[in-house]
Amino acid sequence: QVQLVESGGGLVQPGGSLNLSCAASGTIISINFMGWYRQAPGKQRELVAGIRSGNSANYAESVKGRFTISRDNAKHTVYLQMNSLKFEDTAVYYCNAEIRSVWYSLNTNAYWGPGTPVTVSS
Repeated sequence: QVQLVESGGGLVQPGGSLNLSCAASGTIISINFMGWYRQAPGKQRELVAGIRSGNSANYAESVKGRFTISRDNAKHTVYLQMNSLKFEDTAVYYCNAEIRSVWYSLNTNAYWGPGTPVTVSS
């Protein structure tokens, strides 16, 4: 059983910063991918940033230069540093991870956290 727990969301003014964290726990052999998605009211969930086990990262165009994703493999944790926040960054942010949980198979399963809300408002 694997669980993801996010933290760090909240209310921030435009131009401000937040740092999100997501920790995976349970039976974990390895984590191939960790990422952050977001879903604004009335919109589809979209990938914000992702990072693979080799630390290669990718970002949505809308957040490039403002957000930075990083991971701590020893702690099974992924972070999202969000700077220069804009009104349009308001959404619920979800952590996603592709996790291998059994030693005898290379297959991974995708897990989601419950989400943490981020509100950018003056």
